[in-house]
Amino acid sequence: MKFPRPKLPPFSLKAAGQYAALFAAMIFMNFALPQHELCAFPLFYAALGCGFDPLLMSAGYLIASSAALSAYASLAAAVQAAYLLLLFTLYKKLGRQMRLERLIYLVLAQLPFVFLFPHSGYEILPFSPLLQKLVIATALFFLSVCFEGGLSSLLSRVFRCRLSAGQLGELLLLWLVAGLGVCGALGQTAYACAALAVLLSGSVLLSGSAAVPFAVALSLPPCLASGSVLPLALYAVYACAAVLLSPYGKYASAGAFVLAYLGATLLGGGFFADGMQIFLSLLPCAVAVAVTLLFPSRLYAQVKKSLLFYRENALPRVAINRNRRAVGERLYEVSALFREIEGAFLGDLPEDNSALLLREKLTSTLCRDCPGRFRCEAENVGEGLDKLIAIGYAKGQVSLVDLPAGVSAQCGNAAGLLFACNKLLASYRTAARDLQSAREGRQLLAEQAHGVSEILRDIALEQSEEYVFSEGESQLSRALAQNGIISSEIFVYGEGDTLTVSMTLSPDTDGKTLCAVAGKALGTPLALAEKIPLAAGRACFLLKRKPPFDAAFGIACRPKQGETACGDAYSILRIDERRFLVALSDGMGSGENARDISDRTLSLLESFYKAKMPSDTVLSTVNRLIAYPPEESFSCLDLAAVDLGTGDADIVKIGSPIGFILSGEELRVLEGQSLPIGMLDAVRPATMRAKLGENDFLLFMSDGVTSAYGSSAELYGYLGALRPVNPQSLAEEILQNALSRCRGAAADDMTVLTVKLLKSA
Repeated sequence: MKFPRPKLPPFSLKAAGQYAALFAAMIFMNFALPQHELCAFPLFYAALGCGFDPLLMSAGYLIASSAALSAYASLAAAVQAAYLLLLFTLYKKLGRQMRLERLIYLVLAQLPFVFLFPHSGYEILPFSPLLQKLVIATALFFLSVCFEGGLSSLLSRVFRCRLSAGQLGELLLLWLVAGLGVCGALGQTAYACAALAVLLSGSVLLSGSAAVPFAVALSLPPCLASGSVLPLALYAVYACAAVLLSPYGKYASAGAFVLAYLGATLLGGGFFADGMQIFLSLLPCAVAVAVTLLFPSRLYAQVKKSLLFYRENALPRVAINRNRRAVGERLYEVSALFREIEGAFLGDLPEDNSALLLREKLTSTLCRDCPGRFRCEAENVGEGLDKLIAIGYAKGQVSLVDLPAGVSAQCGNAAGLLFACNKLLASYRTAARDLQSAREGRQLLAEQAHGVSEILRDIALEQSEEYVFSEGESQLSRALAQNGIISSEIFVYGEGDTLTVSMTLSPDTDGKTLCAVAGKALGTPLALAEKIPLAAGRACFLLKRKPPFDAAFGIACRPKQGETACGDAYSILRIDERRFLVALSDGMGSGENARDISDRTLSLLESFYKAKMPSDTVLSTVNRLIAYPPEESFSCLDLAAVDLGTGDADIVKIGSPIGFILSGEELRVLEGQSLPIGMLDAVRPATMRAKLGENDFLLFMSDGVTSAYGSSAELYGYLGALRPVNPQSLAEEILQNALSRCRGAAADDMTVLTVKLLKSA
């Protein structure tokens, strides 16, 4: 039988408090039985087994034995103390641990009590005093074994982890003997003062059904001392009254406790006694209320936090954070791998040395058998050949007028030189195109590797952040129950914008009611993010913090006169719970071809932004992919990514016409100067950041709309006079006004996209 020994410091205030508590408990325990038998022995033995100093504990045990007021009792205690002091000191010197032999030592330690303690016997027991002492000694033996486990749990496990049923039973026995001792030494009134103070404070902290068995445990010593079960019933009633109002604070709980106590006293006839008896009967209630209300709220919060951790299954939550860290580390390693891939693609890009190869080919074939070869080398004609080849690369072929003066003066076969140069240019032109395609392909792959690396790095950093678990689950459970919503499981974690609530509920639960109740209970607005079916009659509802803003959208479009399809394309995309993306793309021309270019551009942009790839990589990649087909295909683009938490809008304009932000009576202009996507190899978009507030409008228009107005000033004046309310009606009004200016015949595809930022409901 082996119990973990708590680590005890050699000296500290905590250690001094532990020794003082043990000494006091041993003194009280010797009053547990009417003849003051040595009931402190089990605690003395348990303290030695838990690693307390043998000399100090032996001295405390001897002092406690004076409660019997007998020299023989003190002698028996002295023999026991000397015996155990010698044993534990010897084992400590040898560095050994007591194992099963400790049971034999424990049996031998009872012999001084059996043969030396003066015991006259109890009349209710029908056998001799010696046999009675043997029974008591046997009980002390079993109590010693139990107390060792109970004291070990009290010192090292309480408020740190859940206790087993056996450990709770050992602690209950320890409390029972100590409580009997207090009743025997100070009286039941003194015990009631201490026990009811603990009961009321415990009811405030436990705030649930656990307070009732706690009260039952506190009532056992007075039940045994009085030989009645009435204290058990009274303590249970007091606990129920205190717990009933505990959600409203300790003052409400204390008030309910006082009412229950006064009612029980009245029914028991306590108010019909003399003044001193009434005072003594009310004293425990007054002491309990005073202790509970004077106990600092800060310490209440700390103890309650410890109890919360103690009652919950903390291991799954620790495992979640551990798994998040492991996933984050793995993703970071994969991110580093893609960074290495990017470096590999960029580090060894093939160089274009075709001009040097072409010159070497000319000199090794045409000039090899020429009789004037050495004269040309002496006159450094090679520089002239380099100029001729450079001209050939620029023009595609060379002629007599392209011959440098030095080459035409020295070379006797100028016609043959031009013929050979043009032939080589034709063959190397194909190789140069292939080389350029390879370079661009490697550049594109390098950019994609960079983008994937950035995405994985961001996810790794996000996953590496530990979740902070909330303490609001119990209050949320109560609030849901009060509104008729019963949840078998509630999991609240994160804080601020990352607050997440997971609940197992009936799939028929109304989402709006659920969000309203949960948001009120947790003090933050919540929105239903996801509903996951689990099994028949159960579903997981996932709530997240609702951003302060919401958005409404409007779209109005008209194809070019004579076309059936509008060449403009628009997109409204929810990126995550807090961000959305709107975009308007205008493909070159009109009709189906322009529509295909616009759709392709927006589809690529949506996919990249949903993957949260960096904006620079997105625009560069889309530009290369749009420009890849041999036919010319350009696309103008307006794009905005809006954060509903802050109202910040990242706006990108590429070759698109003027845009606007309408804020009350203020009209802000959004303008870019870049060329359309696909027109050049490198896009240089016009990027800007704007702040949107409540009831602000964001306006994007294709060039078919803006060109209907005579000038930007005219468009600005028209929009500045508008006072819109609805984004859809605003889009339709702008489109109709533009059509009226061109007599109802659209000269180009016309599209208006509007966004209004609203306060969340």
